[in-house]
Amino acid sequence: FRKQMMVDPTLAEMGKNLNEAMKILEDGRNASDPDADRRQFSRSSIPGPLQGDGQDVASILQLVQNLMHEDEEEDKPSHRMQNVGEQGHMALLGHSLAAYISVLDRERLRKLITRIASDTTLWLCRLFRWYESGSAYYHEDDREGLLKVCRLVLNTRYEDYSTEGYTVLNSRQPVIYQSATCRPGLGQHLCSQLGLPLSSLCTVPCNTMFGSQHQMDIALLDKLIREDVETGKLPLLLIANAGTPGAGHTDKLGRLKELCEQYGMWLHIEGVNLATLALWEVSSPVMAATRSDSMTLTLGPWLGLPAVPAVTLYRHEDPALSLAAGLTSSQPVEKLRALPLWLSLQYLGQDGIVEKIRHAVELSQQLLEKLKTLASIKTSVEDELNSPVVVFRFSQETSAGEWLCERLAQLVPASGVDIVELEDEGTCVRFTPLMTAAALGTQRCDVDLLVERLIELVPVLNCTLRLRLDFREEVYRHSALSYIEDLNWPGLGAVRKLEVEKINSELLVKLGELDADLIFSTGLEFGPEKDCIFIGMATEDLDVAELVDTIAALGRDIEENGRLLENMTEVVRKGIQEAELQLQKDNQDKLMEEGVLRQIPLVGSVLNWFSPFQSTVKGRTFNLAAGSLDSTEPTYSMKAQTGGLASPETPTSSAKRLPGQRLFRREGAGGSDSHSETSSVGQAEDFSRERFPQPTPPSPVPDEAVSVVPESPETPQVPAEPEPTQENGEVGTQEEERQPDGQDAPVEETGR
Repeated sequence: FRKQMMVDPTLAEMGKNLNEAMKILEDGRNASDPDADRRQFSRSSIPGPLQGDGQDVASILQLVQNLMHEDEEEDKPSHRMQNVGEQGHMALLGHSLAAYISVLDRERLRKLITRIASDTTLWLCRLFRWYESGSAYYHEDDREGLLKVCRLVLNTRYEDYSTEGYTVLNSRQPVIYQSATCRPGLGQHLCSQLGLPLSSLCTVPCNTMFGSQHQMDIALLDKLIREDVETGKLPLLLIANAGTPGAGHTDKLGRLKELCEQYGMWLHIEGVNLATLALWEVSSPVMAATRSDSMTLTLGPWLGLPAVPAVTLYRHEDPALSLAAGLTSSQPVEKLRALPLWLSLQYLGQDGIVEKIRHAVELSQQLLEKLKTLASIKTSVEDELNSPVVVFRFSQETSAGEWLCERLAQLVPASGVDIVELEDEGTCVRFTPLMTAAALGTQRCDVDLLVERLIELVPVLNCTLRLRLDFREEVYRHSALSYIEDLNWPGLGAVRKLEVEKINSELLVKLGELDADLIFSTGLEFGPEKDCIFIGMATEDLDVAELVDTIAALGRDIEENGRLLENMTEVVRKGIQEAELQLQKDNQDKLMEEGVLRQIPLVGSVLNWFSPFQSTVKGRTFNLAAGSLDSTEPTYSMKAQTGGLASPETPTSSAKRLPGQRLFRREGAGGSDSHSETSSVGQAEDFSRERFPQPTPPSPVPDEAVSVVPESPETPQVPAEPEPTQENGEVGTQEEERQPDGQDAPVEETGR
């Protein structure tokens, strides 16, 4: 009879529900939500009380999806998210299974977790060449394994530590040694959790004369250990790197192991290069890591597995001390941490695991080979034959490293490049496919595209660097402008209008409105220089003289308009007072000319009908620019107002531009290469505007000449010719003709 495998219906249903839930959440990333506006004010955005009636699974998943994507906007690219493939589903299923398994009876639970822990430990020890009596500790925080190892060493070196505690440390103070290239804050975290003073932490500098500048100086370490021993301290543990966090370099692990054996110290190793231990061919510096006492593996990013624990492999023969240090637990549920990793490793298999790591290393080699052909790019790689980390930068001394990395990350998001600050190299671009390729799905074509975009951006860097001196000299020619030296700015430079802070913000708005490829911004968010105008990257055909002349001319016009606005209130007030006095005088003169009878409503109308009267009093117009009250007689005699000042126009280049040619571009410069460089800069326009804040445009400046029409005393008037009258006896006059926009309007007297 054929034995048929039966699957627990609960387990099958759990896997089905997880797949459906993941499908809902993943499909929701790209699907458009027609109720987005309504959801903006729903309970997904605003915390509220727990509802009395329960909700179904679909509603809860919809709420989770809304919370995941509520900050995303349609016109902005979505955040870079990990590709959760089938192996990722297995890891997530492990968390669900752990909760289900935890309710089993104690004996069955003990057998199951023992098998899971034993299998996972055995597989990892064989994969990463940890053959001799290896044990494993699974932890969420990648620092926790090292912390428990330190407690294990303390319990081993101080016999009464478990009973007497920190008092036994007074006889011989323990010392933990770490490289200067270790993760920031790692040593401080250990001292804080162990209750040790910071004097128990010794940071060993890197090589300065011989060897890699990212490797620990072994001769200096030996000297420091001897000095501590002579002063009665106890060398406890050494933390070394197989792939430094910054440049991916490996310490001389073989020599460090010999030094640790000499002084009875524990050697712990961590770093991304430990992943290459799973390959058939391993470099000798990394192979020496198998001789260490413990090492921490971060399998999640290496294999693209979400929510799987980190693993610390260690060698120790005393289970009681391991239990006292917290490396093992008597609680069965805590041992289920290995379950997601147990499922994922089985799903991938040894060949699949090795292939993922090999693919990441090959991507690094592919990029490194292509970068060698670029004269303008300098690489910093420890082992050119087998280095999983590639660090590179622009060869010339410039602050454009951060700009270059952000542009590459935007143009090729699947590459996973990021920024790294190195003490001897400055700001560099780092490519670490072992940490990103499995999650982002990076392929060889992505590396080719990364190199293509880099080739396009290098000429922009060269041109900007070459034109910086011209820009500075042009700014010095204008006495009203000040050149700002900001070493952190990667673009053309920065400029400021002297002694007028408000003008700079208005000037930045005006420059942003110009039809130009250049990016104008307020600079870095936390930069030292404020209230400046920063000009972005430049291309070969940039006319620097025209650019600076335009900045100076716009600043001058804004300054003149600002002076006009400052005097406007006082000028308008005095003008209105003068207009009122003049209108009163004109009304008195008109009353003397017309006589008293014409002021009587009924008699005045009859008298005006038989004997029309033409007044000699003319209207008035207030010229705001000149600050004077003028007669409107020239306006109606010439049909155009004289003496008005035209509004200033935005200065543009005096040279004629070709159709489609943008501002600040020299005709015929650069040829086809210029077009390519311009397009490279133009692609960054939206990105730069998001990163560097743009000021709000100021309110529009009023016209130079405005009409001021104060009310005149009520004076009845009979029209000179028969015209339709209004209810109150007012009639239209020729002075009521509508004036064109932007011209002075008359101030005239009216009568009733």
